[in-house]
Amino acid sequence: MFKKNSLILKVMFSMLFLSGITFAEEAEKVIQKPEGFMAVLTVIPLIIIIFMLYKKFDMLVAGFVGGALAMVIGRISLGDANGILLKSIPAMLTITVPIINSALAMAVFKSGGYTSALSLVKRGIKGKVEYLAAFIVILQAAATYMSGIGGGSAMVIAPLAFAAVGAIPELIAAMSIAAAVCFTTSPASLESSIVSKLSNIPVAEYVSMMKIFALVFTILAIALGYYGARKRKVIFKEDHEDEFATKTNKELFIMTIPTIFLLFAVIFGPFVNKLVGMPLISPLVYSIVTVVLIALCTKLSLGESSSSMVEGSNYILVRLFSVGIFLTFINIIGETGAFAAIVSVAEIAPRSLVVPVAVLAGFLVGVPAGAYVGSILTLVIPIAVSLGFSPVELGFVAIGVGLGSQMSFVNITMQALSSGFRIPIIDVVKGNSKWILGCLGILLVISYFV
Repeated sequence: MFKKNSLILKVMFSMLFLSGITFAEEAEKVIQKPEGFMAVLTVIPLIIIIFMLYKKFDMLVAGFVGGALAMVIGRISLGDANGILLKSIPAMLTITVPIINSALAMAVFKSGGYTSALSLVKRGIKGKVEYLAAFIVILQAAATYMSGIGGGSAMVIAPLAFAAVGAIPELIAAMSIAAAVCFTTSPASLESSIVSKLSNIPVAEYVSMMKIFALVFTILAIALGYYGARKRKVIFKEDHEDEFATKTNKELFIMTIPTIFLLFAVIFGPFVNKLVGMPLISPLVYSIVTVVLIALCTKLSLGESSSSMVEGSNYILVRLFSVGIFLTFINIIGETGAFAAIVSVAEIAPRSLVVPVAVLAGFLVGVPAGAYVGSILTLVIPIAVSLGFSPVELGFVAIGVGLGSQMSFVNITMQALSSGFRIPIIDVVKGNSKWILGCLGILLVISYFV
């Protein structure tokens, strides 16, 4: 094992050393979209990274190997690579709302808020956990559609799901699918705004046209969540059962109030803010209110509530730092023109297949580079517009990118699900794969006929 790791390290550092010496003088060179054999060559680092990840290499080791190879292929200097690093890590750590939501969710979890809520639900639905699984997917879809952010919603809902039924692969995949189709068609999302701006289509018109398709995939996700819980014959987890079994419904409801408020703030906050014309339920407001409610309604004091919120941010901050480093290597690969090469395939596809090919290309870019779906759309949508795509066809491409992001190691929703369900992100990716690919297949068929 030591010899194997030593060999890998020697190869990686040799690549970096050679790229630094050979290409330092070309630091100012602008990378153009690759053509011919060069286009194929630029995609090889992505293939290597994906292969290594599925062989269970450490995420950063895989990224390092692919990134170093991309530096050689794209003639990227160490100085340029360092600049990309210094931009990539801060970019991940400034995803503020999901960080806040994760911290609050962990504070509510520690206070017993989720367990009390689930004790109430268990008494109400007589052990029919599959109904709860379906409801969790509905919550994820509604929260994402209202806020336009899948990761921020998952930060709050995933711990609730884990506390109830554990890490059911089908439920996790269902939440991913619901998030993907909702944030790419939401009236409040960055992705819808980008589609609107680049295609000169009003957001309201785009959202209206895509509602039916978003609803179809959301229903499929709900059915998947229900199926997973029923198939695995899941029962409610019995954490702290002795403590909560003796409490009355009133006592449990009081302990659940912080959970209810936080879910309301995440799901309906954007709608309320739009209705009143001001940020009435902003992250600042619901953070303070949630902490105070924890102190008033649970056994934790105000000081303990505040501390649990701060401690709750540890997990996601560590993960985001790791993802920021990995994203550096993905961005280095992007500098070689690899993603542009993948997307440009749509331009040479037969007319009858051009929409499905564009959808597939968007999906393929979303898998390795799904940290910022909006950024991917700025690359994909202009090509689709130049090919004369209708608003609905552009929406299919956006959903394709969104689905790809739900198999991405750097996507914030995926990180949220990994954190909330307490499983390695490679397990989330593997568990999602067949269901996401199934949805992609359905999307390709719809995009061909519609």
